[in-house]
Amino acid sequence: MDITKTIQSLKKRPDFTDNVGMILIHNGTVRNWSRADKQQVQALETIVDHAKIDKLRQEYLAKEGIYEIIVEAHSGKFQPGDDLLFIIVAGDLRENIKPVLAELLDRIKAEAVTKKEIKA
Repeated sequence: MDITKTIQSLKKRPDFTDNVGMILIHNGTVRNWSRADKQQVQALETIVDHAKIDKLRQEYLAKEGIYEIIVEAHSGKFQPGDDLLFIIVAGDLRENIKPVLAELLDRIKAEAVTKKEIKA
C-alpha cells in the first residue's frame, strides 16, 4: 500500500472535511526476532482470512465518529522488514479513533491472521 496515495484519495472525497479530523495508521512489519523467545527470525509465513477482516472492518465502521477504515493484509512468506499489515482509520475525534485502531488491530491479529516464524 502506498499510504500517501491512499490518504490523498481519501481527502478527495467531497465529505472528507465534514467528517475527518484525524487519520491513524498502523504499518506492521516482520521483526527479525521472535516475540516469544527473542530468537532470530529468518522469515515469517502468514495466512490471512480476508472475509473475517472485512467482517471486523464493517463492525468497526459502525462505531461513533468513524468515517473510513482501510485494511490491507498479506498472505505468504516474508522477510524481516517486509510489510504485512496496513490499517488506516479516519474519523472525527481522537477519542473515537484511537480505541478503534487499537481494538481492530488486536482483533485482526487474534482472529484473522495465522503466522509461523521460521527461525535461524
